[in-house]
This record gives sequence, C-alpha cells and structure tokens, in this order.
Amino acid sequence: MENNNDQSITNFAAIKTTIANNEEQRLKELLAGQVMQELEKSYLIDLAKLGNNHAILKILKDIPVEN
Repeated sequence: MENNNDQSITNFAAIKTTIANNEEQRLKELLAGQVMQELEKSYLIDLAKLGNNHAILKILKDIPVEN
C-alpha cells in the first residue's frame, strides 16, 4: 500500500509524462483540485516550454500555489 508521499511522487511523475506527451485533457484530469508548491509549478512550466504547447502552458500557469 502506498503512503501519501509515494502517491504524490507517482502523481508528479504522471503529470511530467502527460506534459511530455502533450495530453491536455489528461493533464486537466491529473491537476483537478491540486495545489502545488511554487518550485514544482515552475519546474513543470519549464518542462512544458520544451514542447511549446501553449494550451498546456496555460493549464500549468493556472495551478494554484500553496501559501
């Protein structure tokens, strides 16, 4: 059984794969209700810039950040 940390790592890996594959709808599903740390969000935005998919960049930029 996975603990919350393992689930978080697994989810983050799935998000990175989804960005690399330019899967907009899947990315929306994975991010639904998510709040991220600024560093995580920044990393994902940098990753998405490599693919130059503006829709994915917008999805990522709209993620709320933890205070």
